[in-house]
Amino acid sequence: MLSVLGRFLFSRRLTGSVCRAVGTMAEALAKIPDVEIDPEGTFKYILLRVKVKDSDAQKDVVRGTKSAEYHNHIFEKVSPALEALGMECKCLGGGKIEHNNKDKKIRVFGESTAFGKADHSVSVEKLKTVFGDYEVT
Repeated sequence: MLSVLGRFLFSRRLTGSVCRAVGTMAEALAKIPDVEIDPEGTFKYILLRVKVKDSDAQKDVVRGTKSAEYHNHIFEKVSPALEALGMECKCLGGGKIEHNNKDKKIRVFGESTAFGKADHSVSVEKLKTVFGDYEVT
């Protein structure tokens, strides 16, 4: 049987390990890009909530590509990659992005049949952080 001091020290070691692991996962979450979209064209996009497993740490990210015929194709590609990093993913909705890199304009519109309409205002704010010199609407 562990003494009171032994139990305290043992629990502090475990707590420290858990804190370090959660800290590392939060750092991994911070390294996940807020936006990954194609450099030009009109394409489907989804808004995802990415959360560290067994933690409250989370953030929303935008993913979009011309290669996706349907919104769920984006989710099916992105979700396993993020889960491999110890994250949980939830699709908050989708729509379309019109990306004109020549005129530096991005337009967010529409909705996903499978996931519903994303909160475009959240998506626009995320896009503005990455494309600061663009007109994003």
